[in-house]
Amino acid sequence: MTTAETPAGQGPLTGVRVVELAGIGPGPFAAMLLADLGADVVRVDRPGGAGLAIDPAYDVTNRNKRSVIVDLKSAEGAARVLDLAERADVLIEGYRPGVAERLGVGPETCHARNPTLVYGRMTGWGQDGPLAQRAGHDVAYIALTGTLGMIGDPDRPPAVPANLLGDYAGGSLYLVVGVLAALHHARAGGTGQVVDAAIVDGTAHLSAMIHGMLAAGGWQDRRGANLLDGGCPYYGTYETADGRYMAVGSLEPQFYEEFVTLLGVPEHAEARRDWARWGELRTSVAARFKSRTQQEWTAVFEGSDACVAPVLSLREAPHHPHLAARATFTGHGGITQPAPAPRFSATPTAVRSGPAQPGADTAGVARDWDVPDLMKDQESMKGPE
Repeated sequence: MTTAETPAGQGPLTGVRVVELAGIGPGPFAAMLLADLGADVVRVDRPGGAGLAIDPAYDVTNRNKRSVIVDLKSAEGAARVLDLAERADVLIEGYRPGVAERLGVGPETCHARNPTLVYGRMTGWGQDGPLAQRAGHDVAYIALTGTLGMIGDPDRPPAVPANLLGDYAGGSLYLVVGVLAALHHARAGGTGQVVDAAIVDGTAHLSAMIHGMLAAGGWQDRRGANLLDGGCPYYGTYETADGRYMAVGSLEPQFYEEFVTLLGVPEHAEARRDWARWGELRTSVAARFKSRTQQEWTAVFEGSDACVAPVLSLREAPHHPHLAARATFTGHGGITQPAPAPRFSATPTAVRSGPAQPGADTAGVARDWDVPDLMKDQESMKGPE
């Protein structure tokens, strides 16, 4: 059912209802992506809240959502979540294995109320295995998969890729893929199921191509020794005269030829395939980049196919002419943020609302989802005046 909060045309998932049991990290980001795509996402916040250590008004991972507050440890808490789950297409939770069951909102209980529900579970280690009950964060999850060990200079510790590789790429995106696949199955066959999305599984899956190259002898199992990990002198980053950086990715012969020509080192045109000359090539390339500023080198490579780009900061990126032309970033409520992605020709997406404030949407959700008891619980949590 399409609600007033998700008008027709606001994404291909318009009409899909999602319950998000509040947490941090990959669960909220996955729910944001579903909300960006048009789903009516109701975030079930707990009293006192669970989120980033910032003002919730700035937590853009809660944009395009609505929020209600439910105390799952109260006598009626589980009943309210089950009321929502009965009317939902998808439920997402990110507790340790077994916690949702102990709270009375596990898959078996939810499916008893709604057999077609897609129940998405987001964890680092997965629902089973020796580490399933162990605490963890992104950096530990990706460490065990071999992917963290691939990143960085060979003579320094592995570089930590924020929480983008584990939480969001290996976690959130795989949860969303799983949820959408299971939703398709539920609508085709009328049966819901549990989606077990583990960051270790997703991050390992991301390295599929590398494992194939490793087996074929085309990848060395160490940092800084391969085509795509900084070992190749024409695929990496270089410092400029002003302490900024340029990124180089001129892998193909025609791109490499243009690169060395524009950089001013044509004498290295034949060094591309000669590994014995890679050290010499890297030294020359580094020296050339160090001779001019980032702005000067950006101008040199402007309009070329050398596959060279300036390394921009988070605040600089939205102002790049290409990203500005595509509106890759957008402003909403005074916050500059990435626009919803990908893009759809028939069902365009948008940032419809700012970050959901805990409990602010209880009345609307109670009305639209026909769960009037949500309002009773809200009043009871306020206590006496």
